[in-house]
Amino acid sequence: MKRFVTGHDAEGRAVVLLQDTPSHVVLEKAGGLKLTELWTTNQSPARFSLVDKARRERRIEPEANGTVFRVIEYPPDAQRLQSLKPEEHFASMGAQAAQPHTRRHAGMHRTKTLDYAIVLSGEIYAVLDEEEVLLKAGDVLVQQGTNHAWSNRTDRPATIAFVLVDATQ
Repeated sequence: MKRFVTGHDAEGRAVVLLQDTPSHVVLEKAGGLKLTELWTTNQSPARFSLVDKARRERRIEPEANGTVFRVIEYPPDAQRLQSLKPEEHFASMGAQAAQPHTRRHAGMHRTKTLDYAIVLSGEIYAVLDEEEVLLKAGDVLVQQGTNHAWSNRTDRPATIAFVLVDATQ
């Protein structure tokens, strides 16, 4: 994946400010997820920036009034669930795992965000409190602050692009 960030030069012309191959972070406590942070904002309306806004402390949620744009590669559950440590992982990312007695999947959690999820490759289940839905490449899920988990029941990784927007109920 290559990342291109545009902006304006001193004369106000559109230019590419940043071009790179963003590195991912493997989240061992999350069962080996590969997280690639692409951009964040910390206010609304967002301000344009000349600095790399993806360089921040790893958190699931954006800052207040902000957004996060990221891509996550989910290993198959058969591999991921062997090392997923829900309480440790979510606490380290500024979030809270769903209560053990109510969660239907070890990755179950809730965020105070409006999430746009686009499956880029593979297939994955969005697991909710009482139901689940199978999403395939090209499918989109709009998640509004609900308990949820991502369950990859295949033998290949599934990749999802996310935009998280700080939200209230």
